[in-house]
Amino acid sequence: MILLDTHVWLWLLHEPSQLSSPARVAIDTEEPQNGLLVSAISVWEIAVKSSMGKLTLPLPIYEWYQLAKTHSGIEIEPLSALDAIASTQLPGNFHKDPADRILVAIARRYGVCLVTCDTKILNYAHVQTIW
Repeated sequence: MILLDTHVWLWLLHEPSQLSSPARVAIDTEEPQNGLLVSAISVWEIAVKSSMGKLTLPLPIYEWYQLAKTHSGIEIEPLSALDAIASTQLPGNFHKDPADRILVAIARRYGVCLVTCDTKILNYAHVQTIW
């Protein structure tokens, strides 16, 4: 299982050429096993950016989500109160973005790699990443 950062999920669905080779290999490996974990916080991020006009989706957000969640291998991870708490207790020094903090908390709880190109996450020593 791997956890997809929000932008990675969007790229997988709409611009797969943006994915790095290691990300593509990891996705191709986990997809047949329904091992592509996407957090509900990513759904929230996409909905927020879409509603603010910072992200254009090919369909209205509700329709887009209904289709996006059916992509092969995708499992939507609900928001957890324990992940919310863990996101405030991350070891070391990590930036303040709440969505990134929750993604890191989820990856740490499951002991899985977070697929991301976000340098703030890639440089955080307390989570496994792929890019």
